[in-house]
Parts: sequence; C-alpha cells; structure tokens
Amino acid sequence: SEIMKIATWSEQRCSFFHYRDKDKNEVDFVIGNQNGEIVGIEVKSSATVSPKDFSGLKKLQEACGTKFIQGLVLFDHDQATPIPYRESFYAAPISILWDASSVP
Repeated sequence: SEIMKIATWSEQRCSFFHYRDKDKNEVDFVIGNQNGEIVGIEVKSSATVSPKDFSGLKKLQEACGTKFIQGLVLFDHDQATPIPYRESFYAAPISILWDASSVP
C-alpha cells in the first residue's frame, strides 16, 4: 500500500499489476506509466539479498523488452543505500519507502 500511496505524488499516471508467467516466475509489483515503460518491484522479508531474488525480475525484463526500465528488490535490512546488482537491477531496504532521506 505504501508503493501505491507514493505513486499518487507523481505527476505521471501509473498502473499497477502483478506478474506471473507459465513457469510461476513472479514479481510482486509491476508499475507501468503512460508511455508503456515498466518497473518491477519484488518485496522480500529476509535481511539478505541473493541473485535468486532477482529471477522474477529478469523474466519480466525478458517479457517486456525495451519497455523494462528498472527492477528493484526491497528487503528487510537497515542498510541506508541502494545496492546495484547489475544494470537496471537494484536492492534497497524497504525503509526507503517512508524515509526518502536515507537515499543518497
């Protein structure tokens, strides 16, 4: 619900979806803008992030092609800065949703 609340602050109109393919790869939140650009957000309850946590986002990227802009894994950790995983993929503590001052 925090993600949807934050989206109301944007001047862009966003649509929210869930992604699940035939192989049961999932992404918790898929956000699309008016231009058809896509951002995927996966939410994890663990305090660590592994490459496996990005698997659904990778599948979403493959499915969306050039419309895919970024993938983000939110996780339960107190680290204040986003962690780049690879181009277009990041991990960040879920607290950035309500504490934007923690983002550099």
